[in-house]
Amino acid sequence: MKIICIGRNYAAHIEELKNETPGNPVVFLKPDTAILKDGAPFFYPDFSKNIHHEAELVLKISKQGKYIQKKFSHRYFNEIGFGIDFTARDLQDQCKAKGLPWEIAKGFNGAAPIGGFKSVDEIDDQKNIDFHLSINGETRQKGNTSLMLFDFGTIIEYVSQFFMLKKGDLIYTGTPAGVGPVQIGDKLEGFIGTEKLLDFEVK
Repeated sequence: MKIICIGRNYAAHIEELKNETPGNPVVFLKPDTAILKDGAPFFYPDFSKNIHHEAELVLKISKQGKYIQKKFSHRYFNEIGFGIDFTARDLQDQCKAKGLPWEIAKGFNGAAPIGGFKSVDEIDDQKNIDFHLSINGETRQKGNTSLMLFDFGTIIEYVSQFFMLKKGDLIYTGTPAGVGPVQIGDKLEGFIGTEKLLDFEVK
């Protein structure tokens, strides 16, 4: 399976990182070794001193397809979950400054914690999904899909031009404002609505 990630998909997050607003979805990949599941702890790596949390809704692909039209995109995922796109911000900044790719800042071991999923049948309106991340009981990030620059259908239509989607692939759909550093000892909890789907600690 592959992990497809979308960057710069919420205007407030673009502003907080002082990035340009993209005309198309910004796409990058993480290897499957980045997955962290079943509430396993995240072990803070030695190569970074500035790991940031980026809370995201995650689509689980349910059937194979490529060149998918937006109007058919709903047929290609049947679950929506909660995940974290961990980012070694110091490494990313160093790579960006040199004009280099920044996969090492996004794709390292454990950089894609994933929690539980909800069936799309349980979600009344995919264009109005509330989600939030709390750290040590304090809300750090809040988002709603109505604020996305590129909705689920647009994302699937765009990425399927380049990558064949296969059953089990994950699409991390972008993070809202409020990203920031995590520390050893932090407890992270992710929610869609009021339902907790992700729960793990940083060690």
